[in-house]
Amino acid sequence: MDTSPQQLTDRLAAAFAAAGHATARPWLWPALLQLLSRGEPVTTAQLADATGRTEDEVRQALATLPDTEYDAAGRIVGSGITLNPTPHRFTVDGRQLFTWCALDTLVFPAVLDRVAQVESPCRTTGAPVRLTVEPDRVTRTEPAAAVVSLVTPDDLTAVRSAFCNHVHFFASDRAAAPWLARHPEATTVPVAQALAVGRPLATAFQQDPGPAGCC
Repeated sequence: MDTSPQQLTDRLAAAFAAAGHATARPWLWPALLQLLSRGEPVTTAQLADATGRTEDEVRQALATLPDTEYDAAGRIVGSGITLNPTPHRFTVDGRQLFTWCALDTLVFPAVLDRVAQVESPCRTTGAPVRLTVEPDRVTRTEPAAAVVSLVTPDDLTAVRSAFCNHVHFFASDRAAAPWLARHPEATTVPVAQALAVGRPLATAFQQDPGPAGCC
């Protein structure tokens, strides 16, 4: 697999676009992440108010994102950031949150414009990988040799199963080797390179292609 940041970004951007994610997310996704970062379930009414859309428009957009998590009351509790526990602990403003994958922890601080403390176990050894991620950079990586696994599937209709469930932290390339042997479609890159891959994707998903109601 091509592993330069630009090549990985281009492949992932093409897959997300083909799945239709770029259509719903430019106006919905950043607002939803901001609301979820408060640590409380989100209603469609809150999303409509935050985005200037109708609740019907919000529901239609959410319908294109089948991995969205809901509680028993029909409120949103997860979409990239989640209130449900995962291996990827994501602490923002003292609030304990979680994310669907390792790459999320690196790019969401830029979307939220907040510093995040990240802790996630090495997928192989279970040893903790800890980071401090600012909106524009990673300022702490422990252990320093930590890497992130990435895949570039052709079909991202179900983004969580096709992508997120394969994007992990590892303490080092050596620690990742057994997992990579079982997943030859994947690659691993250093944390800084993973950030370089993810940041353009996050920016693209926030660029509104036109006025309300165009898509």
